[in-house]
Amino acid sequence: MSRLPSLPGLQGTPSRRSLLLGSLGGAAALLLTACGSSGSSGSSSSDGSPSGGEISPSMQGQSGPYQGVYLGRTFDKPAVTLTDTSGKPFDLVARTAGKAMLLYFGYTHCPDVCPTTMGDIAVAVSKLPKAQQSEIDVVFVTTDPARDTPAAIRSWLDAFNPAFIGLTGDIQTIIAAAKSVGVYVAAPVKGQEPVHGAQTLGYLPSDNKAHLLYTSGTTTAVFEHDVPLLIKGVRA
Repeated sequence: MSRLPSLPGLQGTPSRRSLLLGSLGGAAALLLTACGSSGSSGSSSSDGSPSGGEISPSMQGQSGPYQGVYLGRTFDKPAVTLTDTSGKPFDLVARTAGKAMLLYFGYTHCPDVCPTTMGDIAVAVSKLPKAQQSEIDVVFVTTDPARDTPAAIRSWLDAFNPAFIGLTGDIQTIIAAAKSVGVYVAAPVKGQEPVHGAQTLGYLPSDNKAHLLYTSGTTTAVFEHDVPLLIKGVRA
């Protein structure tokens, strides 16, 4: 598997501590992760299923030309204005309209899943022809805004790709934005690592909707295969 050298926040062999929330049979499963913590925990209902509107196996459909997991229903981009790494308001829907997009919620102090995911995406984007590299927005939304200042996010993302978009804001606004696209994010608890859904959502430029899901552990090769299709707007 291709990797960026010296991934920030990643030391030694990645140790993904994840809680399996469901099975897709032969397909990948949805993961909820507390990156680098001694254990994982998430909100669940009395029957043990995830609560808060997360993407569930029943929402996921069959594969097609993409190697990512098809969503049985599409998700609009979160209708939210956050703060970018220059400290300015960033209207997510307006600023990414008409472009392919990969959306991920995580935090810069994560020792394993978050930098590995950003690294794999960065390698895939770097393999595109130069003219195509600007045709996809990679958006990273922090789930730890108290520690992840705009400057800290910018420095972290620059190690992967300076064009990646980093966003922060009020944690409740971020939680609501994540919930709107089926991603679980919990408010950070002092002394514990943040808990967040480890999936990346893939949006087509033609309708600005998420059609694809990439779980934690998705390889660089999968992103290399799928990103050009997302840019071209190939339908699911």
